[in-house]
Amino acid sequence: MSGATADVLDRLFEVVTSRRNADPNISHSARLLSRGTAKVAQKFGEEAVECLIEAVMGNSSKLIGESADVLYHLIVLWVDAGVNPGEVWSELQRREGTSGIAEKAARPGPIANRSGG
Repeated sequence: MSGATADVLDRLFEVVTSRRNADPNISHSARLLSRGTAKVAQKFGEEAVECLIEAVMGNSSKLIGESADVLYHLIVLWVDAGVNPGEVWSELQRREGTSGIAEKAARPGPIANRSGG
């Protein structure tokens, strides 16, 4: 392990945020953001599917690369939506120690969705 930590996600968020108004011809992040929410979301979805494919194929090395792509595009989506990573980290912390089944059942929505049906 290289000693890398999840702090890189906060730094990446700052970079993407700083590129929001940059020239789309020189910044990939600016180019993505300039295309609007639908395209940002579409790109995130494409990367997520590629990540899933590598997981199903059992290709760990490619899964690592695709996972990095997913995280980058998720951060671009957050910047587009005005979501700060700290808000997501707080939500994860709030859920910490709670059963996933119990957490999902506590979400508002139709009873059918909460029961898995």
